[in-house]
Amino acid sequence: MAPASRGANSVGSIRLMAFFLTQFHPTPENDEWWGKGFTEWTNVTKAQPLFEGHYQPHLPTDLGFYDLRLRETRREQITIARQHGIDAFCYHYYWFSGTRLLHRPLDDMLADPESDMPFCLCWANENWTRRWDGAESHVLIAQQYRSEDDLEFIKSLIPFFKDPRYVHIDGAPVLLVYYPQHMPDPRSSVQVWREYCASIGIPRLHLVCALTHGNHDYETFGFDAGVQFPPHALTVPSYSHLVNLLGDFRGVVYDYPDIANAHLDRQYQGWNVYRCVFPSWDNTARRGAGSVVVLNGTPGNYERWLGEAVRRTRQDFPDADRLVFINAWNEWAEGCHLEPDRKYGRGFLEATLRVKGGRSVVSGFRDVGPPARSPELGLRPAARGLRPMLHRSALLLRKALGLLLLPFPRMRQRAVNAYLSLFSQHA
Repeated sequence: MAPASRGANSVGSIRLMAFFLTQFHPTPENDEWWGKGFTEWTNVTKAQPLFEGHYQPHLPTDLGFYDLRLRETRREQITIARQHGIDAFCYHYYWFSGTRLLHRPLDDMLADPESDMPFCLCWANENWTRRWDGAESHVLIAQQYRSEDDLEFIKSLIPFFKDPRYVHIDGAPVLLVYYPQHMPDPRSSVQVWREYCASIGIPRLHLVCALTHGNHDYETFGFDAGVQFPPHALTVPSYSHLVNLLGDFRGVVYDYPDIANAHLDRQYQGWNVYRCVFPSWDNTARRGAGSVVVLNGTPGNYERWLGEAVRRTRQDFPDADRLVFINAWNEWAEGCHLEPDRKYGRGFLEATLRVKGGRSVVSGFRDVGPPARSPELGLRPAARGLRPMLHRSALLLRKALGLLLLPFPRMRQRAVNAYLSLFSQHA
């Protein structure tokens, strides 16, 4: 099989790449850190709604609560993905100075020729901490960046680079790095990687760094390209005050169209930045009441964002082999998945296929939240214009309600719902 490039399943010369999480199987490390049998499903199934209209938990349908140790599961994922226009998976790769985590599904995929899905890797070079349960300073396993790590890391990737399914750009294998600014000397590391690969017959690498955690310039680190990684790098207003009025929620709330438009219009210092979209986002399963929730993450709004990302990519790079990333295939604990769930079924997948086939007719973002009395108001465009003016009054109302009605939760909820209903009418 030739290196994946411009295939018959691509949108012109654009390939759709879905990030893929391998967390869905037990490991000795997770047994020790989080309890026997822990997988991503452990957090997913514990999630509860935090305010009225809050969509939690996200639960799977077609694939069920799968175990990625099973080849049948992985092959079914590939079948569904290919049927709906996904060209490749980008697997997160966990490597800590020679120690690999969550690698069994990846290694089994490599050894299984019937797993006929193109793929590339993203080095998730973060420290693992206990931030899920509030102990972020407690490091479970750290990136040490020892002097010999640059060479050992790139050697660990060679079996993947040499696999015929591995994704290439202009003949160069594609490697993503999530957190390049954590590397002590990224330019030096990149040079080691390139020189070693050249010495064994891989003349070039296509190195892509995620534009996360304040990083907006891939060239600073010696990379060839950058990739957006929403919902990182948010510069849009939040509407947290609308849901902080109720219950114990203390997280942050955004509106999907705001995030999509901001990423579509964002300019970067380097010219070679790959676009990325997400179907929805809500990490309540991991962060509890301190979660980040994005309202209106629906198949229709996702279709609009993906379609516009593809259109602008084709417009900006009419003759180039380009990638558009989707975050993600199966980040269930982040409420961020193309895989079918109980609320939308295959809605996100079907939207992907319409964009892929050039059949999308979604012309704008839509607000389709629950009834107006709910905190999830639908965030109409007109309301987004009014909310900056009314933000202060909402905060003052929250304080007043907290002081006056704290002993009377039912009265407080009725008062808040009445206010929200009035607010939505003016919106």
